[in-house]
Amino acid sequence: MRNLKMTIAFDGSRYKGWQRQKDNDLTIQGKIEAVLSKMTEEEIQLVGCGRTDSGVHAENYIANFHTKSAFSTNRILDYLYEYLPEDIGVKAIEDVDERFHARYNVKSKTYVYRMNTNKFRDVFNRKYTYHFAKKLDLIEMKKASEALIGSHDFQSFTNSRNSDKSTSRTINYINIIETEGLLAIEVNGNGFLWNMVRIIVGTLIEVGKGNFKPVDVEKILNEKKRWEAGPLAQAKGLFLRDVQY
Repeated sequence: MRNLKMTIAFDGSRYKGWQRQKDNDLTIQGKIEAVLSKMTEEEIQLVGCGRTDSGVHAENYIANFHTKSAFSTNRILDYLYEYLPEDIGVKAIEDVDERFHARYNVKSKTYVYRMNTNKFRDVFNRKYTYHFAKKLDLIEMKKASEALIGSHDFQSFTNSRNSDKSTSRTINYINIIETEGLLAIEVNGNGFLWNMVRIIVGTLIEVGKGNFKPVDVEKILNEKKRWEAGPLAQAKGLFLRDVQY
């Protein structure tokens, strides 16, 4: 039995996220599994590095699967290229140790949220950036982000209502970079709760608009109440950039 590791890029605009759903075939996992199962004549089950929200994109999503197939990795890549939709691309496949697990072995993930703060939207990147045509106070946003660095209970920054699971996570860094009206908010952490990155971004935007002060973010964190934090940022601006093992 082989264990194959895949690096995947996808435009999540029309999909209901990564994870396969019983009542919906518009998922990234479902599309790839269907093609692989047809090729290998096996019931292929992908293990993904984590869930993604509906409409969220990925530049380097990692998954693995087990197969008895003897097809070369190049042949599998070619087959996937031919039969997958154009908005899903498998960038690489490699044989890995049988113990490799795309989710359990993750050390950290990096997400990037992209915004266009120019006066007019860009017709070419409008599907992949959140357009906000007002000046944001980046200095205040960076100050506010410092309160989120480290290990904390992020209950205020998730829409999950599952009280049985821990809401403690570690954020390693948050970078806020602006270049010619294009703003990128990079968030790296050991794992993320449902909607966590989008709520962090929404909260930092509120700081940039002057609705929150940096000191408020620490208070929001300590309150552990979702309604204290900012709104959920639009999904289309969020990309999974990298997964570190």
